[in-house]
Amino acid sequence: MRDLVDIGMGRTARRTFELDDISIVPSRRTRSSKDVSTAWQIDAYRFSSPILSHPTDALVSPETAIELGRLGALGVLNGEGLWARHSDVADKLAALADIAENDPDPRVAVRYLQQLHAAPLNPELLGEAVAQVRDAGVTTSVRVSPQNAQQLTPALLAAGVELLVVHGTIISAEHVSADDSESRAPLNLKTFIADLDVPVIAGGVHDHRTALHLMRTGAAGVIVGYGSAAGATSTNEVLGIGVAMATAIADAAAARREYLDETGGRYVHVIADGDIHTSGDLAKTIACGADAAVLGTPFAAACNAPGRGWYWSAAAAHPSTPRGALLEIEAGEDRPSLDKILNGPSDDPYGELNIVGALRRSMAKAGYSDLKEFQKVGLNVRA
Repeated sequence: MRDLVDIGMGRTARRTFELDDISIVPSRRTRSSKDVSTAWQIDAYRFSSPILSHPTDALVSPETAIELGRLGALGVLNGEGLWARHSDVADKLAALADIAENDPDPRVAVRYLQQLHAAPLNPELLGEAVAQVRDAGVTTSVRVSPQNAQQLTPALLAAGVELLVVHGTIISAEHVSADDSESRAPLNLKTFIADLDVPVIAGGVHDHRTALHLMRTGAAGVIVGYGSAAGATSTNEVLGIGVAMATAIADAAAARREYLDETGGRYVHVIADGDIHTSGDLAKTIACGADAAVLGTPFAAACNAPGRGWYWSAAAAHPSTPRGALLEIEAGEDRPSLDKILNGPSDDPYGELNIVGALRRSMAKAGYSDLKEFQKVGLNVRA
């Protein structure tokens, strides 16, 4: 039964919970972490850890996508980012980091980011970036927005993309518009997905009903959340739209069960994206029912992150309504490698290194041997 509270006369709201509001309850059984698997598979693609990168230029270049793939995670290129618009991306990002570091007004860096994204999309440049990842032998994944999916997908398919991510801050299965001046017809996800030979991950969604609708489009995975990170994203401040991640994940997992029964066995993966900054956040995300999670700020600390220690979401470059500033990630002088962030060893007591190892240990302490089992672990709500 939903917990509704009165917020005024004749107006109620649902009480929801963030990841910080809950904790995992160990069972009577424990096991060795060596006997635990964190492997995750979507369609034909299997990964040793249930982790995707947020599709932002701050984190993912062709080189870091390759490195993440070799480490067992999935690096998702931003198909509408700088690698699809400029040939000298490293120089552009160096200039952006210099502005963010030296100008106290955060709007200056956002304006420069908007300027960089004002350059036209170049499918040839994007194809070269995708081909570089493909030729390295790791799974190739690219994010496109619903607005540009039909325009960019042919070039991505020609370049060898294997997993397509149709991702926006907020997405629905059907876009309704009364504006006859729109340059492109609204994307119908169901027909779009049906015409493709590659699996599609779509999102973000925030509630049970929309998650179920997206599952019915034929998506292989549904992203829950909008990549929130305190100080870096401000969808709540700009649009007044927010989502409590623990509740949103549990609602989407319920939609997954409903769709599984509805179709007689078609399983759609739930992928959480938002407020996941530590290994404990990752463990609670899986415990709430997610199959995998999107990480943003943890990867920004890496020594080879393209953002040079700065993090921003893909929505930060919106030309008229940017949702997010550049966030400096504190990592000390010696920034860790992606391998250390994922697999350790760690000397960090706050869960920002050895993220996969800590997830494995959490699962072992609770007595579960794989991710599907761990979704059944007990949870507490903090008073």
